[in-house]
Parts: sequence; structure tokens; C-alpha cells
Amino acid sequence: MVHAKKADFKAIGAAFGISPITARIIRNRDVVGMDAVYQYLNGTTEDLYEPMLLPDMGRALEILQSKIETGKKIRIVGDYDIDGICSTYLLYQALRRVGANVDYEIPDRVKDGYGINESIIRAAAADGIDTILTCDNGIAAIDQANLACDLGMTMVVTDHHEIRQDEAGKDLLPRAAAVVNPKRRESPYPFPEICGGMVAYKVVQALYRIFGVPKAEWLDLMEFAALATVGDVMKLQDENRIVVKEGLRRMGQTKNLGLRKLFEKNNLDPSHLTAYHIGFVIGPCLNASGRLETAKQALALLLSEDEEEADRLAGKLKELNDTRKTMTAKSVEEACALAEGQYGEDWVFVIYLPDCHESLAGIVAGRLRERYHKPAIVLTKGEESIKGSGRSIETYHMFESLTEVSDLLLKFGGHPMAAGLSLEEGKIDELRQKLNENAKKKLTEDDFIEKLWIDVAMPFEYISEPLIQELSLLEPFGQGNEKPQFAQKHLKIYRARVAGKNRNVVMLTLITESGFSMEARWFGDGDGFIEEKGNCQFIDIIYYPEINEYNGRRTLQVILRQYRFVDP
Repeated sequence: MVHAKKADFKAIGAAFGISPITARIIRNRDVVGMDAVYQYLNGTTEDLYEPMLLPDMGRALEILQSKIETGKKIRIVGDYDIDGICSTYLLYQALRRVGANVDYEIPDRVKDGYGINESIIRAAAADGIDTILTCDNGIAAIDQANLACDLGMTMVVTDHHEIRQDEAGKDLLPRAAAVVNPKRRESPYPFPEICGGMVAYKVVQALYRIFGVPKAEWLDLMEFAALATVGDVMKLQDENRIVVKEGLRRMGQTKNLGLRKLFEKNNLDPSHLTAYHIGFVIGPCLNASGRLETAKQALALLLSEDEEEADRLAGKLKELNDTRKTMTAKSVEEACALAEGQYGEDWVFVIYLPDCHESLAGIVAGRLRERYHKPAIVLTKGEESIKGSGRSIETYHMFESLTEVSDLLLKFGGHPMAAGLSLEEGKIDELRQKLNENAKKKLTEDDFIEKLWIDVAMPFEYISEPLIQELSLLEPFGQGNEKPQFAQKHLKIYRARVAGKNRNVVMLTLITESGFSMEARWFGDGDGFIEEKGNCQFIDIIYYPEINEYNGRRTLQVILRQYRFVDP
């Protein structure tokens, strides 16, 4: 599919000193109007939205200020993924900075499950905690909030997850003293698509104002809001884009010892970090602690001020992530065998893997979704019930779909694209049946055809070094601000050979119909590419242009993202 969004690309290009091609790409990212384009290209931290626009922010601040000034014991309750870890870090550092009597708790993924539970509430009461402050969870904690109130504790919820509604369409909120969530129906916050770490970061900003902490200290914490935003796969649009762009820059010279050690263990150059490195290298290491052991290890790394301890913890997280990769590969293989063997006709995969580590269910569901372009829920055997995690496609709202079958579930929550759930083992087949019945009422087979979006069908002749350098203005790339994709058809394959130690690079020379040649690279199964090619001499490609620097020479090349061999 080629984006066909309309705008005066020449005028936009002239106004901002960019090419019409770059202007078109920006419009393709749903950036509309000159003001929005200006912010997209030049937005700064001054353009971030006012924290007080978040619902209940004023009430939350009044409570926290009072508790801090009277020395009441505050406990932060976070979550075990990167968003929850960063949220907890942000609030813990900030509350300590302003003199709060504060500690933290992060649920154990296997023992406690997602979010705050009754045992955490009771433990807080037994420890003499006055106030519970949640982050990246709590919006669905109806019973838990009631218990906290009954035990005489104050509860403040900060969260970003979807909110269930009653039959009248009103938000079902926990009985907390304040509920700070941009997804609330009456929220005036201009951009609700922020993560739990960003909500926590907004609380920190407002709290620092009250206690007179210099703005520079708040800005120093921005890298953790950026980590959370990328790690939780939020859209890199609007203020998320500003925070990630600025956060990545600050990570390059981070003062955080734990982060520096984690970059070192993964052989990353801090001065050249991208959102990819956060999403696929650093994020998985932080998540691995919560998946296989305890997320408190990741938080301890971020809080560490001891060189030896930070080095040990960073090494441990790297090892855990390597173990997680091996375990994931085995579970993905099992899930694909079931998907193809037993459930190939299903529109929504519900795959039960009793022996899969429950922390890997979401990753395995994501791999199923990628491979088959269908919504996928992977269920595992928990200690007390069946637990699962789902990943969806754009046309299927996972959270709403689970709401429709909530009578079969013990617990659930999430987003349009992802969700977590638990249920009794005897209801797995009924869940599969109901979800598929409902999907076939709302969707068509076309909804399951993966669409590859192309920004511009651009001939090689348009590629230049200035254009490639200009495309860097669009970074950081990620969810909602994808790396641009270009396409060209019917290219003659003049040369193709396999290279690389693992034979995972194909080096090609491609020639257009006008005789213009371009070097190209494909990263993947090199021998499989050559075998698939056979005697075919022509190819259609989706690509991204790059500058190749080698032995002091700079040459243009294209990186193949997708390809299709075609007849002459």
C-alpha cells in the first residue's frame, strides 16, 4: 500500500528547508498543518504539556505534599516490566529528593501476577504504611483499593492503562484518594497516549515545582521517561517524540552508573543510541529480570551507586536475557506447530502452552502475531489459574474483545494491541470458541492481510547524500513514527552473492530500466535468498537508502526491507 495523504509538499518543504519527499513522509505520519510540522521537526522540552492537565493531579499533589511534610510512610507499588521499573525509579528518586519517608514494592510476576494485589495491601498495612502510590498499575484495582481504604490507608493511583466502563458508559475507577490517568473520559490532557513512566514523570515535574527543586534535576530524569516510552511501545508522536529524542541525547552522557554498565555489557556506544537499541537490547535486559527472577534486580541496577555492584547486576541482566532468548525460541516453535496443526482456520489464536514460562507468553504471542498476522493469545499454567498474554493487529481491539467475554475470565486488562488475562483451565476451549465467533461478526478476511505501507515509490535516481542526511531529521524511529519505506519495481539483478561469517548478508547490484545502478544489501538467510532467486533476473523491492562508509570511501546503497522476485 502506498500512502496517499494529501498536502502541499512543495510549500511545506520550502517553509522548513526540506525536500518535498521528506515533507510527504512527515504528512504520512499524520502530522497535519504547519504548526504541527514545526513541532515535529523542532519540538523541545518547552513544548511538553502541563502536568496539571492530568485528571486528579492537583489532588494527588496535595496528598503527597501533606504526607511528605508530616513524615508519613509512603510505599510506591510499581510493575515488573520496563515501564513499571522506570516509573518506580522516577517516583522513588523524586520522593527521596524532596525528603519523603518512602520505600517501594514491585510485584513478583509469578507469585503476585500483574498489578497490586491484596497480599501487597495487607503487607503494607502490617509495615505501618500510611499511603500507597501506584505507578503503571492500579486503574483496575477496585477490590484492592477498597481493602486499602478499609485498613485505613490512603491510596493514590497513577496509571495509563485502559479504563473499564459500567453499563452507563461511566469510568469504573478504584476508590482511591486520587486517580491520575490520561485515559479518563473527562481528562483534558491533550495527548493521552503516554506510558506509566510518563505519567510518573509528570508527577515528578509538578512535585519538584512545589518543593523548589531546580528544573535541571527534572530534566536529568528525562532519559527514564524515554526508556519507559520506547520499552512500552508507545507511539513516538507528539510529546512522546520530544521526550524520546531528548532522552536518547541525554543517555549518551548519562550520569546513571547502572545504565552505563548495561550499555557496556551489550557493546553499545552511548553516543550513538537509537530507539532500536532501547527497544531490542536495553529494554529486554531490564525486562528479563522481572520475567525470570525479580524486577527488583533491574531497579537495583538503576539505583546503584557502587561500581562493582552495578557491574555485577548489569552482567546478571545480560545473562538472564540470553537465557530468555533460548527459552523463547523453544516456546515459539511449539506455538507455531499448534497454530498450523490444530488452529490454522482460527481468526484469533488461543494457544495453550502449559510448560511455557508464564513470563514469556506475551513475547510468544507477539511472534505468532508477526508470523501469521492474526491476533494471538498464549496461555500458560500458573500456580492457581491459567494465565495468558495477548498481542493484536491494528484491526482487532484486544481489550474490547476480552471485555465481551469477561464472564469467562478471572481477571484481565490492557490496551487495544495487548492484554493480560487469567481464567480457569476448563474454560480455555470456550474462550477460543467465543473469541473466534465474535471476531467473525466484526472482521473480514481482508483484515488479516498484512499491509506493507510505502511512503514514496522513489526511483534510485532521486537518492542522494543530502536526502539521506535529511531523513535523519525524522528520527527517532519507532511505533507511530516508523522508519520511511521506499519502493521500486522491476530492477534487474546484475550481481548477487552471499557474504558474512554466518552467510547472512546478500550483496547485490541492481539496475533500473534507465540503466542506473545501485548497490543493495539484504540481511537474512543468504543461501535461502539465492535459492529462492533461482534463475530469476528481476526483483521488486521495498528499501531504505543509506551511506556506506568503508576504508574512507562513502558510497550510496539501499537496504532491502522486503522483496519479490518477478518475471522479465
